Amino acid sequence: MNLLSAAAKVSSLTMLSRITGLLRETLIARTYGASEWTDAFNVAFRIPNLLRRLFAEGAFSQAFVPVLGETNAKEGQEGTTLMVSAIATLLFWALVLTVLTGVFAAPWIIFMVASGFKASNAHDTSLILTRMMFPYIGLISLVSLSAGILNTYKRFAIPAFTPVLLNLSMIFSSWLIAPYLQTPIYALGIGVILGGISQLAIQIPALKKIGMLPQIGLSWKTVKKAWHHPGARKVLTLMGPALFAVSVAQLSLIINTNIASHLAAGSVSWLSYADRLMEFPTALLGVAIGTVLLPSLSKANASANQEQIADLMDWGLKLTFILAAPSALALFIFGEPLAAVLYHYGQFNATDVSMTQSALAAYGVGLIGLILVKILAPAYYSRQDIKTPVKIAIRVLILTQLANIILVPWLNHAGLALSIGLGACLNAWMLWRGLSKLGVLKKNAAWLPFLWRLGLALISIGLILYVGAHQHNWIELRHTPLIRISLLTGWLAVAGATYLGVLWILGFRTKDFLYRTE
Repeated sequence: MNLLSAAAKVSSLTMLSRITGLLRETLIARTYGASEWTDAFNVAFRIPNLLRRLFAEGAFSQAFVPVLGETNAKEGQEGTTLMVSAIATLLFWALVLTVLTGVFAAPWIIFMVASGFKASNAHDTSLILTRMMFPYIGLISLVSLSAGILNTYKRFAIPAFTPVLLNLSMIFSSWLIAPYLQTPIYALGIGVILGGISQLAIQIPALKKIGMLPQIGLSWKTVKKAWHHPGARKVLTLMGPALFAVSVAQLSLIINTNIASHLAAGSVSWLSYADRLMEFPTALLGVAIGTVLLPSLSKANASANQEQIADLMDWGLKLTFILAAPSALALFIFGEPLAAVLYHYGQFNATDVSMTQSALAAYGVGLIGLILVKILAPAYYSRQDIKTPVKIAIRVLILTQLANIILVPWLNHAGLALSIGLGACLNAWMLWRGLSKLGVLKKNAAWLPFLWRLGLALISIGLILYVGAHQHNWIELRHTPLIRISLLTGWLAVAGATYLGVLWILGFRTKDFLYRTE
């Protein structure tokens, strides 16, 4: 399998997801602006997202995928099927208990996440939305179990496409259901649940096709049997430190959301709109490359092939720098045009553009760090070493919150974004240093000439983006949206073509990044 081709496939489908996600955010911005209603939804939606990362993409997948790969290599299809069914049974019942607890404990959860709301309309609305959307945690966690199985079997397309369904459900709910509701923002909650159902439904045929549809035990006897399955116990053992590691990262988000709820109305939403744009390159690059790397790294570790591990990491890191660095510059320099073209309609005003742009610039500082963490961390997970990222995450959490004490009084909501970005860069550096000490990274990777040539290409794109950002009044162009969209597209196309041209002149070739595995 060609890893570049696989990453491109995942990235292209992820791009479709992010495009529909941007359409979703544009519709929300146009309909609701940056108000207490959107703050309420973003807080309520952040809670299931947080637990989704605990049960799904975070602790669970980090522990599950390496063990699944190891079991598949040693025990074959039959043993793997038994382990997956045991894991699915335990996960299902843990999710049932979590959802029930969340619905009843919603008032306390809202207080922990956004104590600044207190007895306001935003508090009451977020309470209803939290209870409405909490079952999404169960649905999306089962989706992530399916994605882990499919990715291990090198079936990357369905997991990468799945998020599109959530975005479409939210878009159509806002469009078709919101006009009939007394509180229109509730339509987004309905869309989230419909999206979770459709995301889970699309996994079933794909799992059946590879003979890996898990059997979930509903009786106490099957639950007890699943609990004693050695593969399931190994995943649970690994999940302990992984759960703590992800909890540390999510704790930072909770603290930042709580701080934002005490700032000016709209702060939570400004960060959310900027975060959506920041996640575009993070998902296209970090998630795509990390997704195809983890199964290959796990297999290489199982066979103790250190040379292949070093080659895989060198491939992933250099590809990340080439693609992530211009994205970071775009967020930092070209934030106002991006925010204006995507969000500056309806209730979303010029102040909202400015506030979103400042958060974008702050995220741009740490974008490479955010993406590198997604590439470096799988190298630890594939070794079934989750304790090291935990220790690093704790240090980063402490330093991030210390940074908030300095940055938030100075930069308000943008200070929260900057502290996250700086923390991610520190996290990436510590992960990199640890892998270097372990001998996982190539010692003769020729990083200095690589970064020198890359820097020259970045200067060219940076100059073009700077001119484009200041050449037009992007706020006034609101009255001619087609012209504004055309200008944005033109400047980005020129910048992208120039960047690729300079890279080619400096000797970079596509064939240098082709990497094939079994």
